[in-house]
Order: sequence, then C-alpha cells, then structure tokens
Amino acid sequence: MDRREAPPAIAPPPSRRALLLISAAALGASTMPTHPFAETRGALARSATGMVTSPHELASEAGRDVLRAGGNAIEAAIAINAVLCVTYPHFCGLGGDAFMIVSDRKGAAFTLSGIGQAAAKVPQDGRPIPTRGPGSAITAAAAVDTWEQAFTYSQRAWGGRQSWKGLFQRAIAHATDGFPMTPSQRFWTNFRANEIGHWPDVVRAFTADGRVPDVGETVRLPELARSLTMLAENGGRDFYEGELARRIARGLEQAGSPLTMDDLARCRARNESALRVPYRGGELVSLRPPTQGLTTLEIMGILDRFDVAAIPEGSADYYHLLVEAVKRAFIDRNRFIADPDFSDVPVDRLLSPAHLDAQARSVDLRKAAPWPHVFQTGDTVFIGAADRDGNCVSLLQTVYFDWGSGVVAGDTGILWHNRGAAFSADPGSINAARPGKRPFHTLNPGMYFEQGRPRLLYGTQGADGQPQTLAAVLTRLIDYRMDPLTALARPRFLLGKTFSDSRDSLKLELDAGEAVFADLAARGHEISLIPAQSPLAGHPGAIRIEDDGGYIGAHDPRSDGLALGL
Repeated sequence: MDRREAPPAIAPPPSRRALLLISAAALGASTMPTHPFAETRGALARSATGMVTSPHELASEAGRDVLRAGGNAIEAAIAINAVLCVTYPHFCGLGGDAFMIVSDRKGAAFTLSGIGQAAAKVPQDGRPIPTRGPGSAITAAAAVDTWEQAFTYSQRAWGGRQSWKGLFQRAIAHATDGFPMTPSQRFWTNFRANEIGHWPDVVRAFTADGRVPDVGETVRLPELARSLTMLAENGGRDFYEGELARRIARGLEQAGSPLTMDDLARCRARNESALRVPYRGGELVSLRPPTQGLTTLEIMGILDRFDVAAIPEGSADYYHLLVEAVKRAFIDRNRFIADPDFSDVPVDRLLSPAHLDAQARSVDLRKAAPWPHVFQTGDTVFIGAADRDGNCVSLLQTVYFDWGSGVVAGDTGILWHNRGAAFSADPGSINAARPGKRPFHTLNPGMYFEQGRPRLLYGTQGADGQPQTLAAVLTRLIDYRMDPLTALARPRFLLGKTFSDSRDSLKLELDAGEAVFADLAARGHEISLIPAQSPLAGHPGAIRIEDDGGYIGAHDPRSDGLALGL
C-alpha cells in the first residue's frame, strides 16, 4: 500500500473518562524539576554571510569572531567547541568524543567519526561495567584528533588562514580569567547532589571548595587552562603522544583506569563517507556505525512513506506516528548496531526501500506497539557553523553522561568521559567490550541536502533521545516548513526509561495538551507528563540555508545557547 496517498484518519475525540484519567495521571508526573531556562525564549538569527549556533553564548561568540576574521566553518566550529570545553564542562570536554559532518556549498560531504577505542587491557571478566569512576574510563578520547584532522582538511581544501593556536585563545582566556557560572551547570550539579560527593575529582575541579557556585558567579579552571595552552602550542597530537599525553596517562593510571599512553597513541578519528537516505525529494545525511546515525535515518525513511504534512502538527496522530517509527528503528538498532570492525552491521539492508516499506506497513495508526526496551542516557553539545563561502559543519561533542566518568586525569583539569559504560557485560552481546573496540555511540549530527546542496544543519543533545528529538525537529523543519526557532520550541517527546523516571513510558511535554495525552493513552501509550521546555527533551540547534544563500538559525530555547550571524 502506498502510504503517501492519504493521511491517516484522525482518531475520535477522547472520552470524558479518558480525560479524567489523564488529568489524574498528571498529578503523578515525573518529579524532574523545571529547567532553569524554562522561562527563557531563544532568538532567531539571520545573516547573508555566515552563522554559528551552540548551547552557550560565549562559545557562539568565539565562532562568530572566527568567521568575522575570515575563518571558515571548520575553524569556527573548533573555536566554539574549545570554549564549550570550559564553559559547559558537565556536557563536553577534551576527554570526550566528537563527530563532524563537513560539506562545501556544492555538497561534497564527508564525516569524521571520533570514537575512542577500548583500552588494550579493558576488563573482560563479565562483570557489569560501572557507569561512573575509573572503571568507566576505559576508552580513549577522540575529540581532539577529530578537530586536528578537520583543521588539516580546512587548510588543504578550503584555504584556511586561521592558526591552530589562535582557535584556542578564547577558551584559554575563559579558563584563566573566569566565566560566569551557567544555569545549566548549576542545574546539573544540583541534580547530581546525592552522587557528586562520590566524585572527588569533580568536587575539586568544578566546585568552590565543595560549594556549588551561584549562577553568574565567576568560575576559573586553571588546570584546564594549562592543558589548553599546551594543546594550542604543541598541536593536537600532543594530547595523544606528547607531554600532555604523558600527564593524562599518568593521571588516569593513578585514578585506576586501564588506559595507557599506548592506548592514547593509537586513538584516531575516522574519515568516512556519509550514510544517506531519501526524504521529501532531498537527502538526509548522517554517520556510520557504531553511531546511531543509521537509526535516525531509518526513522526518517519510515516517515517518508507517510504524508506527514497532511497530519495536523502537534496532534495525537502526529506524535503517535513518530513514536511508532522510533520503536521500529530502535529495535533494529539494539539488534544490529555495533563496531563494524567486530560485527556485521547490515547498513544497506536496513536503509533499503524494501525494509523501510515493510517497517512503514507494520505501523498500526490506531494502536501503540509494546515497548520493553532499555534506555541509554547521555549528554552532549551541538555546534553548527556555516561560512561566507557556503562551507558547513555539523558537530556533536560529548563526555557521555553529564559529568562523564567523574574522573579528572591528574592535574590536567581534563574530565574523562564514561563512554565505555555503553559496552555490554554480556560476552555474547554485539557490544561486548574487546580491546581496541569502539563502543556503540548515540551521537549523530546531521545535514539535509536538496538538489545535492546542503540545506539544513542540525543535531541535538540527548542520547536515546537524539533520534526522537531529530524526528520531531526535522518533520517540523521540512514537512511543516517552520523556521528553526519555532521548530525547536514546539513540544517534544521521549520514549523509554530516563534517569528520573524508570518506567518504559512515553514522556511528553505538558504543553502538548490534555486532549493529546488522552488520545495517545487510548491508543495504548503509557504516558508520563514532563514539564514544558523540559531538559529531558534535548537541546537541538539548527541552521537553514535559504534559496538566496543566506542563513537562518536558532538554538533550543530550553538551553542558554543561541545562533549568531555575521
């Protein structure tokens, strides 16, 4: 059956009893506190010559200044990410992984997949991998190598004129002279109040003698400033093979991590061709496994079989369809996605028209499929940059969970990620830990191309929520032709368990409306209400390239970030 012939029928109005049940359920909604940015609305940026977006104003300003000085999109993205390593240490840092999609104006695109591999002495005793502490700091960190490879490309292919050292000056200055404590960092520090006492490195490096700084209070990170200065002066490989690497390895060893300097020296980001799937006459682009870029593309490929634009945006029909597409792609993800060096990942079959057709046919528009699957948590930052020549970068960088492993590598000020916790303790799992193996990764920045040229840059924080958030954002940007700020601000959902709600329920922001909650419950969804503008809903950003070559962009109003144009 051709699912594009007609939109699904609109469900009948919910009964009064269903509405009362939902109203009662609202009283037991998640106790997740309202995010401090809930009252803050973002701004829509426009420019004819260049644009950046990130979740922090100081970082966006650093990228804009690079563009103003004649720098290109890659150079701007590196400068932004370096600042975020200082001003957003709970979500990203030098001790994490990074992913880029890079394209020029004509659509020549490639990806850099910066995933640190497991230590040569990674434990394989079948015990569960800890989610925090040195036992979770078991994979190398590839973010810095991702930057260096991208920087080398920008000089060779785009005529980059900015110095490597110059891209770190803003970050070094903020770490040395101080920056205002963000609402986000305070929020997530307070949220982990019952755990953070068990992470002495975090307490030492990121609190004021054990006290959480007030929002706006000046924070200085002198140890991180010294590491950034070494990196700026000695080049990216100093992180892996030089004096900085020796300091990192010594600090990790003292903490109890199995990582060695040899493991750091073997760490390399991979330059790979992008995965692609057709959508609405264009093409969506993402990264290869072991990222879940394949999952986002499968969701969108399923949705491409439906006339989404004919369904009222924000209706129960809209959310139901997106959630059911997510379920089918997540089942494939959990079954197949792993490091392709160690497992056969059937990428071509999962994105084939035949498989996407079958997945679409299996969607019941009136009834929710059961959902007993495991949720993956994690925190990330999205960076988008586009320059005056039309070159574009979508970048995600992460320390996995907020505050990563909780381990700082000695006196470097570098918080190490806990991506190794994504490995399975089951020796039969496709994601079982092995020396040199890359763990499953939730990060998947993206681009959308029309007529072979980039049209949208996008990405989001949120681990399992990333494909779900992107499904909502992309349908609103492409099918409903919303501007980026409107698309980012609309209510979103999150399927599955979270760190604040252990139920395998469908979390939906409160401003979706009581009638939508009741209708979805009548179809069999177990609904949990979360506050409007909830941090559970991710922090996406987006830049749209207009027909005249200009840019329009925004960052999620749930964050304190923004897009800035030249």
